Amino acid sequence: MASSNIEFVYQNKIFEITNPDSNETLLNFIRTKLKKTGTKEGCAEGGCGACTVVLGELKKNEINYKAINSCITFLPTLQGKQLILVEDLILKNGSLHPVQQAMVNYHGSQCGFCTPGFIMSLFSMFKKNSKFKNDEIKDSIAGNLCRCTGYQPIIKAAKSLKNKSKIDEFSKSKKNTINLLKKINNKSVVIYHKGKKYFAPRYLMELKKILKKNADVDFLSGGTDLSLVVTKERKDINSIVYMNSIRDLNYIKNNNKYIEVGASTPLIEFESYIKKYYPDFTKILKRYGSPQIRNVATIAGNIATASPIGDCLPLLLSLNAEIVLQDFKKTKVLFLNDFFISYRKTKLKKGQFIHSIRIPVLKGNTFKAYKVSKRYDDDISSVCAAFNLRIIKNKVQSVRIAYGGMAAIPKRAIYCEKILSNSIVTDEIVSKAKKALEKDFKPISDMRASGLYRMEVAKNLLEKLYFEIKQKKIIGVYF
Repeated sequence: MASSNIEFVYQNKIFEITNPDSNETLLNFIRTKLKKTGTKEGCAEGGCGACTVVLGELKKNEINYKAINSCITFLPTLQGKQLILVEDLILKNGSLHPVQQAMVNYHGSQCGFCTPGFIMSLFSMFKKNSKFKNDEIKDSIAGNLCRCTGYQPIIKAAKSLKNKSKIDEFSKSKKNTINLLKKINNKSVVIYHKGKKYFAPRYLMELKKILKKNADVDFLSGGTDLSLVVTKERKDINSIVYMNSIRDLNYIKNNNKYIEVGASTPLIEFESYIKKYYPDFTKILKRYGSPQIRNVATIAGNIATASPIGDCLPLLLSLNAEIVLQDFKKTKVLFLNDFFISYRKTKLKKGQFIHSIRIPVLKGNTFKAYKVSKRYDDDISSVCAAFNLRIIKNKVQSVRIAYGGMAAIPKRAIYCEKILSNSIVTDEIVSKAKKALEKDFKPISDMRASGLYRMEVAKNLLEKLYFEIKQKKIIGVYF
């Protein structure tokens, strides 16, 4: 039976809230209700990391610690989880946690505004990893911005943690925390609060019944788009269905023909899995957003928002992915290429939801993906390109090319594909293919890039692909 209360573990106890406001952010609750002001608001859109907190989630009888952005997390999504704030790291005798002490020892804080967020990101890394390599450290703080330190003291502090004992107060109380999480873990939530509705079903049939009676709902996963309606536009979201509460949709399956990814599978889990098949997909996902974003965001959410600059979309288009749509009665499988209608509009009907995504396993193909953005990490693309080719004896047997940021929807480069298809790859053919992109796209100018710049970048990325295939090595500047 569904409950109108939410329960979560906080400071080694079960904390209950009766009938919470579904539009209240976790950050607002922390600062105004819990009166814990270490967690800061910087951007209110999940981009600066000042609001970072850590959630503990039960998975296979273990606690999975996830850094998240509390500024775009709605309070009811805390149901069944453990909440950890920067204040909770300090021992009762005033001693600092190893992460905090490292920041002190290596002068990782100056003005201090961003420091709590950095500490929580590093705390999550500390709990999840045993070796702290440069890539792990840089990825863990990719979503945290600092205007003072130049990052090197913070990186040095992080590196010093490899010599510290992993036993802290959280590991000592782990058994108790797991028992508490088990008590509150399996509960569906339905909240009616001041004309607003919030649903967090645990099972697929519950979801279908909800959608049958509530056609006009907004689907929530990571909230990187939807939450901004509240935090930026200052509007209410009247009806929310929280998809990440549905365990049946959190999975990755492989039948050797395609990889099927459930709609509530976090990107951070998918990126580890897909690396074996398409390494460039993982590279793009690591730049898609910070760990705080990737811990909660999903491929299905990226598809449903239908943003022309959604980084997963050109990659999925080039791989000829399918999406599985469901409603109360039936299932429909649709090629992603047929899903987008116009700017932010799709073929998803009222009462339908995205169940899963199917990505073909193409052995022997060349798959490359590139992203160009103003900031290397955690930034929206100016242009994102994906190339899927089967080349035999220098002849292109098949080709699918897709771009994001070049049109009102993520779109294939059909004319460019025609030039390359069944051609021997030469300088001349690549020049013609680059010219064909002008028929495929008429990119606009906006705050991220001019139309002329976008077209030049799109052509250059095609040439980059050519030289990487020809020279059999990666070409570019990497950090």
